[in-house]
Amino acid sequence: MIPFNEILFFALAALILVVSPGPNMIYLISRTLTQGRKAGLISLVGVICGFLFHIIMVSYGLTAILFAVPFAYTILKTLGVIYLLYLAFQAIKPNSKNIFETSSHLPLDKPGKLFAVGFLTNVLNPKVAVFYLSFFPQFIKPVYGSVLAQSLQLGFTQIIVSFGINFIIVLSAAKVAAFFSGKPTWLKIQKWFMASVLTGLAIKMAFSKAK
Repeated sequence: MIPFNEILFFALAALILVVSPGPNMIYLISRTLTQGRKAGLISLVGVICGFLFHIIMVSYGLTAILFAVPFAYTILKTLGVIYLLYLAFQAIKPNSKNIFETSSHLPLDKPGKLFAVGFLTNVLNPKVAVFYLSFFPQFIKPVYGSVLAQSLQLGFTQIIVSFGINFIIVLSAAKVAAFFSGKPTWLKIQKWFMASVLTGLAIKMAFSKAK
C-alpha cells in the first residue's frame, strides 16, 4: 500500500485539480443554478459513477502497461507534465472562463436524465482518463506492492476528494457564483493561483524519477 504521507500529497494534488475548469464542474454548477441543489446532487452521483468507470479501466490498464513496457513510466510522466501545463494555460488564457461563470439557461430534466448526463459527461471526458494514466504512475512504486491495489487506492482517494469538493460547491453554488461575479479581482487571483499551482505540480512531476 502507498504510504500515508504520499497519499496526503496526492490528495492535495487532486484537490487542486478538482477545482480547475472542466466539463464536470461546469455541468454540476449549471444544473444547480438551473434546477436547484437536488438536481445538482443527482448529477454529482452520476459524475462520481463516471469516475468509478475510469478507475476500473485505468487501474487494470496501468497494471498491464507498467509491467509490459519498461519505458512506460517516462511516456506517462511526459503526458502528465503536458497535461498539467495545458490546464495552467487554460486557467489564464485570454477570455478564459472561471468555473463559476456558467450558463443558467438549461432545460429542466428528470432525475434519470440528470444522472445519465452527469455519468456520460465524465465517462466521455478524455481529460479524466489522461489525468489517471499520466498522474497515477508518479505515486505508484513496485516496492509498495500490487500496482492494481495502488491504482485503486489512488482512485478512491481522488473520488473522495472530488465528491467532497463538488458536494460543497453544489450546496453553495448560487452564493459562490454571486461572490465571484461581483468581485472580478478575486477571479484574476483565483486563475493565477490555479495556474501557479498546476505549473508547480508539472515541474515536480518532470523531475520525479521511477523507484
